[in-house]
Amino acid sequence: MKLTASTAIAAVLLLGACAATTEASAPDQPVETADASAGADAASAPEQAADFDLEYEKFTLENGLEVILHVDRSDPIVAFSTVVHVGSNREKPGRTGFAHFFEHMAFNDSENVPRGWNRKAIPDWGGERNGGTWSDGTIYYEVVPKDAFDKILWIDSDRLGYMINTVTEAALEREKQVVKNEKRERVDNQPYGYTQEVIRTALYPEGHPYSWTVIGQLPDLQAATLDDLKEFYEQYYGAGNATLSIVGDIDIEETKEKVQRWFGEIRKGPDVEALAPMPVKLEETKSLWFEDNFAKLPELRMTFPTVEAYHEDEQALDVLARLIAGTKTSPLYRGIVETEALAPDVSAYNNSMELAGEFVFRVRAKEGVDLDTVQAAIEDAFATFEEEGVNETDLQRIKAEQETILYNNLSTVLGKANQMSSDNEFAGDPSYAITEAELLRAVTAEDVMRVYETYIKDKPAVVTSFVPQGEADLALEGAEKAEVWIEEVKADVAAEEVSQGEEADYEKTPSQYDRSEPPFGDLPLIEMPEVWTAELANGASLFGIENNELPLVTFDIVFDAGSWMDPDGKVGTASLVADMLNEGTATKTAAELEQAIGLLGAGISVSADSDSVTISATTLARNFEEVAALIVEMLTEPRWDEDYFAREKSAALTTIKDREASPPYIAANAFAKLLYGADHPKGRFSIGTEESVSAIELDDLKAYFDEMLATNVRMHIAGAVSQERAEAVFGEIAGLLDEEKVALPESAIPEQDDEGKVYFIDVPGSKQSVLAIGKLTVATPHPDYNKIVFANEKLGGGISGDLAQVLRIEKGYTYGAYSYVTGGLVPQPFRIGTSVRANATEPSLEVIRDMLVQYGPDFDEAAVELTRQKLVKEDTRAFESLSEKLGTLREISKYGKSLTFVEDEQQELLSMPLEEYKRVIAEYLAEPDMTWIIIGDGETQLEPVKSFAGGDVTLLDIFGDPVEAGTPSEE
Repeated sequence: MKLTASTAIAAVLLLGACAATTEASAPDQPVETADASAGADAASAPEQAADFDLEYEKFTLENGLEVILHVDRSDPIVAFSTVVHVGSNREKPGRTGFAHFFEHMAFNDSENVPRGWNRKAIPDWGGERNGGTWSDGTIYYEVVPKDAFDKILWIDSDRLGYMINTVTEAALEREKQVVKNEKRERVDNQPYGYTQEVIRTALYPEGHPYSWTVIGQLPDLQAATLDDLKEFYEQYYGAGNATLSIVGDIDIEETKEKVQRWFGEIRKGPDVEALAPMPVKLEETKSLWFEDNFAKLPELRMTFPTVEAYHEDEQALDVLARLIAGTKTSPLYRGIVETEALAPDVSAYNNSMELAGEFVFRVRAKEGVDLDTVQAAIEDAFATFEEEGVNETDLQRIKAEQETILYNNLSTVLGKANQMSSDNEFAGDPSYAITEAELLRAVTAEDVMRVYETYIKDKPAVVTSFVPQGEADLALEGAEKAEVWIEEVKADVAAEEVSQGEEADYEKTPSQYDRSEPPFGDLPLIEMPEVWTAELANGASLFGIENNELPLVTFDIVFDAGSWMDPDGKVGTASLVADMLNEGTATKTAAELEQAIGLLGAGISVSADSDSVTISATTLARNFEEVAALIVEMLTEPRWDEDYFAREKSAALTTIKDREASPPYIAANAFAKLLYGADHPKGRFSIGTEESVSAIELDDLKAYFDEMLATNVRMHIAGAVSQERAEAVFGEIAGLLDEEKVALPESAIPEQDDEGKVYFIDVPGSKQSVLAIGKLTVATPHPDYNKIVFANEKLGGGISGDLAQVLRIEKGYTYGAYSYVTGGLVPQPFRIGTSVRANATEPSLEVIRDMLVQYGPDFDEAAVELTRQKLVKEDTRAFESLSEKLGTLREISKYGKSLTFVEDEQQELLSMPLEEYKRVIAEYLAEPDMTWIIIGDGETQLEPVKSFAGGDVTLLDIFGDPVEAGTPSEE
């Protein structure tokens, strides 16, 4: 997987900045859906995008390390990205998952950095850090306030050059448990989690570097030894096999000198021979089926072998994916979603990796749909595509989108750092994203049809049928049962107990420099961007931040409505209204509206939650008025089409069914229901239930929409648009609203009587237990709200928090553990969330209980100072992207905060004494007040949970409702 501007067109069309993989990363898995589009108008896109430049300085140290420097002084922050050219494609059979495992190990100890600082210190300095592994490479990255610049050079160089001597057997065994927990959480405990393993095993011949998944197999991980680790390091972790990029508020000459000092002594390492492309060819179609323990819906995937990255056909395949399945005009969408009504959506993507490529079609069908029917519909859609050919307007739209894609991928310092380091390492060009965008714009209709005929038409594929337990009859006829290694759920945790152990005994590597911790630089000054406001017609308010760094603008219109206004017994109405607003206007079908938006190089989406319906948009600033005009059309002429409504209603019911398969969703639903009650808008998912959605009629949506226009409306805009332009455009939208306002209905929160109670939900075969622990606190405007946020930071604020440090770093029970307080206008929950390996359920609960009991008494002046430093420095990154600026405006408008609230809250933080922390912890985070919810394998974990609870456990079903005492809940 390349971290480039068009790694699977579907992924980049989400309008987000370059999203690097995380330390959690495992299988190459491009985003498979694309709701929003981005780009320039078709006629001007090539000329406009061609003006964009990415200035940098590149040099190479004597040890072979290639270094990319780029100056961006828009914020007082610096991003670092190190890409090592080694992924799972360099592993040995029997040691699968090793590259990813090594990435984890590299974050542990090193010779000159104190134990644990790689993970803990950087967040405490106000920074963000992580890493990721994919089939072809490994990345490590940070973004920090500029005063920590020298400290990151120190940490990064020590990790790359001086970590291997510090590894111990204890550290090795502890990290094995962490990675195994990651696999359980991301693969084993997820519906359709084994799909990638089945596809890779079938698509690639035995021994091919892609014939196993990036995260590998648990037995292989368990078999890893210290010698394996050292051999891997010696072979692949030399400076000559890596690229370092540094982007942000830097001085080029000073940075070059410091890079030479910190990185220049690192060993070059042996030459790593480049792997030649190894594309595969199937002689015949392989059809495989699998009964999925978690899946509630049948899913069909068709995977065709294609080409490696940088092949001349790569961009045409990316465009093909969008044209054949990625829009409402595409043949697969029209055939499967609209005509046959077999699924709520379809997707396709091309994933070109370093050695080979894959083109994937995916259809997650509705409940009970026979996948033979889905495959027949796909074949019919292929025939339609062959008959109709490439729609030139759709092709131009994809090209129009490219400009905004380019800007968004490079809109943050971290996005640029990750993009440039990856492009340099794999393409030899730090600015390859620009070249790639140009190549995509050069794709012709003939190119698209040629690659379709070369790689898809009448070609064999790997076809997978994943079906719910007991529904094997839904799989493709004639398919073979797939073989997957599945871990047995164990009850005994003692055999897998691990710890950090003693530090290694070693001699430090000699250096001509002092490699001890450097001091902080000058503390960067933090100021909020200037916010302007305006009052518009019919009570609408407008908040804006003008920012001209990029020719982009993002804005939204928020109706204070949401599911709070859903009619009794018809929860899900607001959600369906939002869906229908996305489905065209009176004069434009859904496909025509989508096309109009795309040709403007924009993305528009409508969404609903418990207390709002939001229209969001991102576009090139030059097209702001045209995009707003489309929103006016959506609001004045909604398309209340009976067929569209039936399709959206069916899609909602399918999504509801799909969520029943996810333990995290099960946990979230039960947690909300217990705290707020089933009848409160905050006690349920805004999408509704099967019963409530089934009761909704189209007239309900029309009535809701009329009331929505009479609610309080807040508008926000950030980007390269002046206040004058914004007021003119939003003034027209405000004129559409009703002058008389509708009051939101009252909804009382029931008396809290679950304090200290323990609930258990049985999900048979679950490899992990999902823990949701918490209680209600106060609403965001309450004087104590910020204080609760401050008081929680040390407990669960990210990887450096106590929960993650103990449950993951010390114990190896989990991949992550966090706590937080959500925001809102009614009392909000404090929540601890984690997924622990099944047989560590009881000890994890005991650890969390003990931590809560001791948190207040142990909180001291050092904890106060740590909290102050961490949260103040985090604010250096609070306003970098347009989406973050927009979030700031929402905070102001929703909660009535001042235009300088960040500075105000910093002063509140800096003046909060230890005694106040202790009061807040005792009042809001007290252990006896917590409600405990555990979702796990009842056969092995119910008794341990009873032991933790002193025998008093209430059983719930997967919908959060009580079941008969002593009877495990049914999945």
